Amino acid sequence: MVPRSYPLEHVRNIGIIAHIDAGKTTVTERILYYTGRTYKIGEVDEGTAVMDWMEQERQRGITITAAATTCYWQDHNINIIDTPGHVDFTAEVERSLRVLDGGVVVFDAVAGVEAQSEAVWRQADRYYVPRVCFINKMDRIGANFDRSLSMIEERLGANPLPIQLPLGSEASYEGIIDLVENKAWSYSRNTDSEPQEVAIPESEQAKCNEFRQVLIEKIAECDDQIMAAYLEGTTITPAELKLALRRVTLSNKGVPILCGSALKNKGVRPLLDAIIDYLPSPLDMPPVRAIDTRQGTEVIRPARDDAPFSALAFKVVSDPFVGRLVYLRVYSGKVEAGSQIFNSTRGRKERIGRLLLMHANRREEVAVADTGTIVATLGLKDTFTGDTLCDSSQPLLLESIRFPEPVLSVAIEPRTKADQDSMGEALRKLTEEDPTFKVDYNQETGQIVISGMGELHLETIVSRLLSEFRVGAKVGKPQVAYKETITIPVKSEGKFIRQSGGRGQYGHVCLELEPVERGNGFHFIDRIKSGAIPKQYIPAVEIGIKEAMEVGILAGYPLVDIKVTLYDGSYHEVDSSEIAFKMAASMALKDGVAKAHPVFLEPIMKLNIVTPGEFLGDVIDDLTSRRGHINSIETEAEMLTISSLMPLAETFGYTTAIRSLTQGRATSSMEFYCYQELAAELADRNKIISRRYA
Repeated sequence: MVPRSYPLEHVRNIGIIAHIDAGKTTVTERILYYTGRTYKIGEVDEGTAVMDWMEQERQRGITITAAATTCYWQDHNINIIDTPGHVDFTAEVERSLRVLDGGVVVFDAVAGVEAQSEAVWRQADRYYVPRVCFINKMDRIGANFDRSLSMIEERLGANPLPIQLPLGSEASYEGIIDLVENKAWSYSRNTDSEPQEVAIPESEQAKCNEFRQVLIEKIAECDDQIMAAYLEGTTITPAELKLALRRVTLSNKGVPILCGSALKNKGVRPLLDAIIDYLPSPLDMPPVRAIDTRQGTEVIRPARDDAPFSALAFKVVSDPFVGRLVYLRVYSGKVEAGSQIFNSTRGRKERIGRLLLMHANRREEVAVADTGTIVATLGLKDTFTGDTLCDSSQPLLLESIRFPEPVLSVAIEPRTKADQDSMGEALRKLTEEDPTFKVDYNQETGQIVISGMGELHLETIVSRLLSEFRVGAKVGKPQVAYKETITIPVKSEGKFIRQSGGRGQYGHVCLELEPVERGNGFHFIDRIKSGAIPKQYIPAVEIGIKEAMEVGILAGYPLVDIKVTLYDGSYHEVDSSEIAFKMAASMALKDGVAKAHPVFLEPIMKLNIVTPGEFLGDVIDDLTSRRGHINSIETEAEMLTISSLMPLAETFGYTTAIRSLTQGRATSSMEFYCYQELAAELADRNKIISRRYA
C-alpha cells in the first residue's frame, strides 16, 4: 500500500462559496496558478476557466456544477471544491459543504453581502463549517471595505476579524496591510512578481493601530490565552496571534477577513497562507458520528488511517469518457482500488474500481484513498448521492444530505421514436447526478414532466439533453409545482369490503385529519385502543395514507402539512389483510380531504432587486402588479436594494422585464422562501386545474 504523501494535519478540504459573480471561480483559477497546478491563468469571461469546464458554463460565464481539484501550497495538500453561486444550483453547495472541513467565502467589495451570500452562509452554519472571508474586487469603482465588514456583521450575524486592510482603494488599489504582522505589501501588474514589502503610509497608521487593537480585543474575548496576555499587558507576538486566530476560527467564534483583487492577482498568496494557517485539517474536526446498523447505537469514527473505513458518496457524475463517477469523502480508514466495500444505505456490497483525483474534468489515477481524501471512483453501480460506504464487518450509517424539493416543472417529449429510448437513459443519468431534478410520468396525459429549482436549472438540463446526450426534445412552458392542503379539522371513515367467493377483503379505519403549520409536512399518530385494529395492520394504514397524499383531489398536486390520527376501526379475523387496510386508509383520507376545505399552496420566492433610485417607482409598480410584497428598501449611494416576496408563478421572464424597466441597469436574484395559501379567486383565474401539465 502506498504511504500517505502528506500528514493528515497538512490536509485541507475547503470550498469556495459566494453569491453569483462575486469572483469564486476567478479566485480558484488564481489559486491553481500560484500553487503550480496550472501554467496559465484561466479567465471566466474568455471561457478558458479550468473549473468551469462544462459547455453550458463557458457559454453562460457562470458555474453550474461543483468542480473538485487538488493543489499544494507550503507543504500542504489542499482539496478545493468550487461551487455555483446561482440559487438554482443550491444543491451543489449543500452537498459540498456536507463533506468539507472549511470554506472561503468570497464577497464583492462593491455589493457587499448579497442575497445568495446569506443563503450559502446559512448553509455553512448548518454544517458548522469554519470560514475565512475574502473581500474581492477592491480595485472596482465603489469598492468599500468598511461597508462590507459591517454587512458581514449585521446581515450574517458573524464576528468579523479583519486581519488585512486594503492599501489604496478603487483605481489606486495596490495591495494589502497585514494587521497580524503589521506590514504592508504592494503588488505589481506582473502575475509572476513577488509582492514587495513597503512602508505603511502615514495616512493609514492611525487606522491600522486602531484596527489592530480592536482585532486583539475581539480575539481576547474569544480566547483565554490572549485574554490573559492582554490583561497582563504583555506583548502579543504575531505567532501567538496566528495561533489564537486559528483557535477562534476553528471554534466558529470569529471569521478572519482578507481582501484583494483576484482578477488583478492581488491578495491571492496571503489567502492561500490563511487557508493553511486558519482553516481546519480533518484532525481538527470532531470525530464523525454515525449509527451502528447492527446495534442501532451511535458510534464514532476518528480521522485515522488505521480506523475502520467509512466514506460518504456526495456526488454522482456521468462522464462521457470514463462512465459513471461517484465522488467520495473518506472520513476514516483507507480504501484501495479494486477492494470490496459495503453500501450500508442500500445494504449491498460493491467493488471499488479505479480511484481518481479530479482536476475539474481531468483525472489522475491513484492506488489508495486515505482518511480526509476527496476522490472519485469508477465501478459503483448502486451507489447514489448521500449513501454511506463502509467496512462490511463494521457497518454504519453516516448522516445523509438533505435537498430542497423542486418548485418548477415543464413537460418534455422526444421528437422521434429514436429519441424516446435515449431520452429515458439520459434523464435517468441526470436524476442520479442532481437530487433536486425530478422526472415524473403523468398517466393522464402520457407526458414526461421534469421538475427543478428554477428556470435556469431547467434550461441547463434541457441544454445538456440536446448537446451532451444528443436527444431531440420538445419542451413545454414552465409550470409551477403547486401543493394542496386542508384548512379545517375533520373526521372521516373508510371501509374496504370485497366478497368474491372464498376469502374476502375487509378493512375499516376511522381517521381524524388536522392542518399543521406550513412546512411541517406529514404526521401520523396511532391512537388505537383495545386492539380495534391489530398492530400488524397499522403500518399498512400509514402506507395507504402516504400513497393517497401523492395525488390531491383539487388538481392532483401532492397533499402536504397534514396530521392524520388513526383513532378507531375494525377488522375481520379471516378476511382482513394489509392490502385491505391500505385501501381503506386511502379511501378515508380522500373522503376527509374533500370535506376539510382543501386549498392550493403556491411557492413564494424571496426576491432581491438592486436598482438605481431613478427607476424605483417603475420597479415597485411592476412588483405590485405581480402580487409582490416589499419587505424593505435600503439605500447605498445611488443604488437601492429592494427585498421582497413574490409568487413563483409571477416570476417567469422577470429578469428580462426588470432590465427593460431600468435600461439594463438593475439586477435581481431570487431563492425559494416558503409555500403560502393561494386565494380561491386566483386559483380560478390562473386555471390551475385545467392547465396542469398543459
